[in-house]
Amino acid sequence: MDRKEIVARKQQYVYPAVANYYKDPLPLERGEMQHVWDVEGKRYLDFFGGIVTVGVGHANPRITGPQKAQIDKLGHTSTLYPHETMVALAEKIAHITPGRLEKSFFTSSGSEANETAIDSARMHTGNLEIIALRHSYSGRTSVARSLTGIAAWRKASYQIGIVHALNPYCYRCSLGKTYPSCEVACAQDIEAVIQSSTSGAIAGMIAEPIQGVGGFIVPPKEYFKIAFSIVKQYGGDFISDEVQTGWGRTGKGWFGIEHWEVEPDILTAAKSLGNGFPIGLTVATPEIANAYQGPTIATFGGNPIACVTASAVIDLIEEDDLIRNCDVVGTYLHDGLLDLKKKYPVIGDVRGMGMMQGLELVLDPKTKEPAPALANEMLEAARERGLLIGKGGMHNNVVRMSPAMNIAKSDVDEALRILDQSFAAVTRKVLATA
Repeated sequence: MDRKEIVARKQQYVYPAVANYYKDPLPLERGEMQHVWDVEGKRYLDFFGGIVTVGVGHANPRITGPQKAQIDKLGHTSTLYPHETMVALAEKIAHITPGRLEKSFFTSSGSEANETAIDSARMHTGNLEIIALRHSYSGRTSVARSLTGIAAWRKASYQIGIVHALNPYCYRCSLGKTYPSCEVACAQDIEAVIQSSTSGAIAGMIAEPIQGVGGFIVPPKEYFKIAFSIVKQYGGDFISDEVQTGWGRTGKGWFGIEHWEVEPDILTAAKSLGNGFPIGLTVATPEIANAYQGPTIATFGGNPIACVTASAVIDLIEEDDLIRNCDVVGTYLHDGLLDLKKKYPVIGDVRGMGMMQGLELVLDPKTKEPAPALANEMLEAARERGLLIGKGGMHNNVVRMSPAMNIAKSDVDEALRILDQSFAAVTRKVLATA
């Protein structure tokens, strides 16, 4: 099928709620490491990676090789039957997760992983209520939607026992304060929310070390230490949602929470762990895992192909020292984006860590008025020039970049060149219509 036919059939046979980027949707046909090709043969440098998902490159033969071998050996077994690939992966994860995290539960997505984490905290503590953060995104299941702190992603969410505290969004501080003189007042809001909007005894708190869909929001370095202390004071378990930040992407340790020197009680992950293959992970301390009331089952959780894939991804990250690459090349990307900020006032903020970098676009850097239309135009302009980027944020005005963790500085140079050209074109367009 050509481009028009694919788009036409999608409109006819797929839920219209399944949104696409771009005015003219982009049907992709194949990928190879950091590049993808559309059905017309045009090549693109992929700097979004299927929503922070392709961690080690499209169709990486070091991943597809083990996948193909496993498909020919055993493609599926439910959790009713233990098998070597699952227990080997669980042991590998226990060795690299922070603190006392040891026991894993495998599912097919980050949404399921977060649901399992909430269930685990509630069963372990005997409490019901959960603290989440504004601007957070936890997935598309009923509980995950209720945890989410962005209205557009909360449709059909009716879960009770979930309340939202202020998020640590320094660029747009809800309290009108400035870091560090603010003394991280946003973290103290967690206690105020517990005291005013819960029974006073909580099951836990779930938070992303860097908010993903919320716009790659990076908290102050003290935030999670304060949050963790408050959660413990009120009887809760701390859940680190590493669906987007996990597996070395942030450039320090295997998980984003390691930047903030906190050891979570429960950790969830997905996305880059499968390099595009569906897998979800909930890993907890032994006492929390042992408190889970069952029986329970996951039809596709921990299936042999998913586990072989994840093991190959972890091995590749270790063998190629990709955590260091995320730090070095990610810093190089961040510095290049700061240079663009000096050149284009519409870039209000540059933030991120490692291979998670965001640009918040504004109409005026003084008023910080969000520029969602400008973000849309940037996606179109970059696509036209051969670069795929994403967007996010409460106002849909944040350009998000999450390339494969094994890209090189030469890839960053190409992306920065295209971004520069795109900003030049888009800025001229904005000024012409102002």
